[in-house]
Amino acid sequence: MPKLDLPRPDHAARRRLLMQKMHTAGVAIIPTATPKSRNGDVQYPFRGDSDFLYLTGFAEPEAILVLAPGHADGEQILFCRPRDPERETWDGRRAGLEGALEQCQVDRCLSIHDLNDVLPQLLENRELLFYPMGQSTDFDARVMHWRNVAKSKIRQGVRYPLEVVDVADLIHEMRLFKDPEEIEILRAAVGISGAGHRHGMRQCRPGMLEYELAAEIEHVFRRLGSPSVAYPSIVGGGINGCILHYTENDAELRDGDLVLIDAGAEVGAYAGDITRTLPVNGVFSPAQREVYEVVLASQKVAIAAVQVGRSVTDYHDEAVKVLVDGLLELKILSGSRDAVIEQGSYKAFYMHRTGHWLGMDVHDVGHYRSADQSWRKLEAGMVLTVEPGLYFSPDNPSVPERWRGIGVRIEDDVLVTTGGPDVLSSEVPKEVAEVEAMMAAGWAEG
Repeated sequence: MPKLDLPRPDHAARRRLLMQKMHTAGVAIIPTATPKSRNGDVQYPFRGDSDFLYLTGFAEPEAILVLAPGHADGEQILFCRPRDPERETWDGRRAGLEGALEQCQVDRCLSIHDLNDVLPQLLENRELLFYPMGQSTDFDARVMHWRNVAKSKIRQGVRYPLEVVDVADLIHEMRLFKDPEEIEILRAAVGISGAGHRHGMRQCRPGMLEYELAAEIEHVFRRLGSPSVAYPSIVGGGINGCILHYTENDAELRDGDLVLIDAGAEVGAYAGDITRTLPVNGVFSPAQREVYEVVLASQKVAIAAVQVGRSVTDYHDEAVKVLVDGLLELKILSGSRDAVIEQGSYKAFYMHRTGHWLGMDVHDVGHYRSADQSWRKLEAGMVLTVEPGLYFSPDNPSVPERWRGIGVRIEDDVLVTTGGPDVLSSEVPKEVAEVEAMMAAGWAEG
């Protein structure tokens, strides 16, 4: 399988835009993530901080971006690891200063070992410090130390930042609106995620263990070019589908149960996020179908409400109306739709929102409310998920027995455009007949 040919975002343009949003006498310090130990001398696979990756595309650990508008020696400075043949023998290749300079197109690359000497100088005569305070107490302390070193020169006429501004807020507003390159990468991530889900439909069998089905899906992710899942896969058979963030994935898939699969691939540091609910034996029972059709109808209405100019909460509200109508029709709840919504009694069976922003993080960044606390309006370039569901606990005596233990969620990834919702995951079957047909085809293949 050839390596994915993904577009390269214009990281330099993003850095320039961020500097335009900063005070001209400000300086930004943006570190990448810190490697985490798993156990002993083993580390978790490293994945860089999303904000740092958004601005640099540089995937190595021990790296820091500094933006200093108007600085005589360069406005964009990247600190990273120098080449080290001995360490590279053990831990893998490094770009080094020259490689990072070519890759990131910054003004200067300096050794990460020079931080303590150089950072205080970069803070001198700057009024504002733009920094993601609170993400790492250890790094917070280092930043405050560098600021204090600059402060110690006050009698020499040196000024220092008097105020710290959360730079993450500026970056996150930028990340909320996807540029054409990001959209293309997201399409790839969602496309690979969808291929995994379709394969899972064909492979699902009674008697499989949940992790076997997860492995089938994740095998397709890796084979098609995804280096990692975007989040731990959820494969919940039967009553496990009623646990929203179920990740044990170690139970047997039983004939007659449903299996809820929430899985997505990461590609180019962007996440896919798709959920489908399948009958383990390939055919929905009447009770399963009744619940499934309610959730599917609510999702269709919600997707239709993903329109430029509409509130970000509108599609949730539209989904809730259909879900409540279904709960009333199934006689699981009683009363009027408005009363049930006002009282919130439906939340016993639908306890989450209908979606979230999607991008470099599966629950991506960006405010949902405007400064006046009103829900913000949808705009072209935003990407979000639409994922209504119904979950009937096996231990809830208020639910008729025929529906107890049924959990259904259907989730798609949607790009907001001026022409209406663009469902990036539309190739993954979700109509009852389509799901059953794909599963039957898998059985026929053996």
